[in-house]
This record gives sequence, structure tokens and C-alpha cells, in this order.
Amino acid sequence: MKILVINSGSSSIKYQLFNMEDESVLAKGVVERIGIDDSFISYENGNGQEITIEKDISDHKEGIRLLIDTLLNEDYGVLNDMDDVEAVGHRVVHGAEEFSGSVLIDDKLVKTMEDVADLAPLHNPPNIMGIKVCQELMPDKPQVGVFDTAFHQTMPEKAYIYALPYEFYKKYGVRRYGFHGTSHGYVSKRAAELLDKPYSELKIITCHLGNGASVAAVKNGKSVDTSMGLTPLEGLVMGTRCGDIDPAIVPFMMNKLDISAEEMDTIMNKESGLYGVSGVSNDSRDVEDAAAEGNHQAEVALELFDYRVKKYIGAYTAAMGGVDAIVFTAGIGENSIDSRENILEGLEYLGLKVDKEANNCRSKEQIITTEDSRVKALVVPTNEELVIARDTMEIVSS
Repeated sequence: MKILVINSGSSSIKYQLFNMEDESVLAKGVVERIGIDDSFISYENGNGQEITIEKDISDHKEGIRLLIDTLLNEDYGVLNDMDDVEAVGHRVVHGAEEFSGSVLIDDKLVKTMEDVADLAPLHNPPNIMGIKVCQELMPDKPQVGVFDTAFHQTMPEKAYIYALPYEFYKKYGVRRYGFHGTSHGYVSKRAAELLDKPYSELKIITCHLGNGASVAAVKNGKSVDTSMGLTPLEGLVMGTRCGDIDPAIVPFMMNKLDISAEEMDTIMNKESGLYGVSGVSNDSRDVEDAAAEGNHQAEVALELFDYRVKKYIGAYTAAMGGVDAIVFTAGIGENSIDSRENILEGLEYLGLKVDKEANNCRSKEQIITTEDSRVKALVVPTNEELVIARDTMEIVSS
């Protein structure tokens, strides 16, 4: 069975085509700068051929049509016919309480997704757009929605309710939802496999650390808490997001700067985090380079990032009554040797000892603590697209 996975953003479409017989990637790439000058599609097939096609791509329909043409190309394509594709799996950021798992999509479900889109106005509308375009261009293909929020629907009420008037939750759905659920679910299960222990008996803290970053507490195979909230803004310091702050800062700065709620929201989401503190970049690698050259703000930004992760690890260890494994994933988690070491430093009281030689690794599965460590720390590269493909195959098959 071949499954096409689509992650549709406001001006881009990431895609992967899987052969589910062996879960190999037949082709992958991204359509970039949709509706913007200098748009293009990048493509790589399983044979290692890499192609970039520069073309005016005015909308998502044209982008997905170009994607299909690329897969069918007689020189570098991997399909003889689109009939070879059994189904399409879509990443959808926010499922609210309506979706606690992946679903087969029909018009009614699209309407439900649109009804909760105001909870993720930057993400859900382009996700839905990608679904509608695929329904139009591939009407005979089952479409499956896989939600970032679904994995966290097992959180108890005490973890997801905010201490606001309860009617905010009942009338407007204001609660903690959490995100990166596909990633947290995948890497926590994979960690259990690498440790050769039952997933249902472990207490695992997963750290998805990238431009967007979150931590999750996974107890006995279920998410019981996570750092992101109603939106992806809450929690850790991120590339451009501020994470946890005193909420009184919002009206205070709006009055000081005489700005609107929308402008303040832009500052917190796009001008804060590593970028806001360092004044250098939202890319941790650039911030690390600046810190190495003695840039004080860059040094503070990195220390703040690592410290916030360490605090959440401590909090979730307490919430679960202990921890068996701490997992690092995503761009920073998989690649920043220094960040992992700084985060784990001081956690020796848990029975955790970092193996510096083992920690000297990037983007590969690795246990990075010593053999005698009671608590294990691991690097597990995430694979959200594979999870989407697996869920899609399971739903279509049943």
C-alpha cells in the first residue's frame, strides 16, 4: 500500500510518499512560496535523485497538481499512475475536543474542523485547504486527518483546565490542548522499544525541541500533561515565541506601546523567544555562534531556553511520581549536544548520569546516559510523517 502524506501550510506544502510494505519513503519534498514570487518545488526520490523546479505557483491547487506531476514524471517519478496511491493522510494542527484520534474525512468532518479553526487561525485554515484541494484533485482517494492535539486528549481535567471562570471552558473551549502530539507519541513509544520495556509501565518525559518546542509527561503510555496550551504559545522558550510569561505583561505593554491585541499577539508569537532575547536569530545555531563570540544576549537566550526545559522536566517528574526516561527530539533536541548536556546537568539526584561520549551524536537513536543510570536519557529522531502514514493505512484498511 502506498500512502501520500500532506502537511499543508499557509505558503508551503510538505509531502512524503510511503510504501507501507516496508515503510520506506519513495519520495519527499516541499512546495515553497505558494502565492509569492520565486515559488518552487523541491523533490527527492528514494534513489537519491534531487530535483528543484522553479515555477509560478499561485495557489495550493496548483502546488498539489505540480506535486502529483512530479511523482508521475517518467524521468524521476516513482509512480506509473495515481491509482497506485491508496489514500492521503493530512496533518491537522488543532482538533479541539472533537477529535481524540485520527479520522476518515468527509464533508461533515471538514465542517467540524472549520468550526474549531479559530483555536489555531494560523494553522488549521491552510491544513483544511490542503484537504479540500486533495478531495478535488483525487476524489476517489480516502482522505485521513491526523491531529497534533489528539495524543494529549488523555490529560486529566486538573491538567487541562485553566483557573479562569469555568464558563470560558464550557462556552468557548478555553483549555489546554497541547501540540506536537504525533511527535510525542512516536518518540515515547520508540524509547520504550529501545529500552526493551513495556510502554504501558513507563514514565517518560519527551522534549520536542525545535523552532517550536514542547515537553510532555507520558505515564503508562498516555499523555498526562504537556507544556503548550490553548495555542502553541504557552510553555517553553521557542524560536520566536515567548512561552510562559506573567499574563499581566500583555495589558501593561499594550498600554506602554499603545498597540492593539493583534499587534501584541504578533510580538509574542513572532518577535520573542530566542530571537527576541538574543536580538540575533530564531535559529539556535546562529544564537550559539553569537554566544561563542561573547554576545551576552545570545548567552542569556540559550541559558533561558535550557533552564525552562529543565524546570518542566522537574515539574513533570513530580507530577508522575518519578521518571524512567527523558527523550530528546526535533531539530535542537536531536542535534544540539551542548543543549542536551546543559538541560540534564543537575539532574543527577534522579539517578541520571550523562555519558559525554554517547551524547556526542546528532540525528540518530542513542542512549546518552551511562549504563548504571537509573533514569535513562535518549535521543530519538522524530518521524511525524510515518505516524500519519501508519494511522492512514490503519483507518483505510479497517
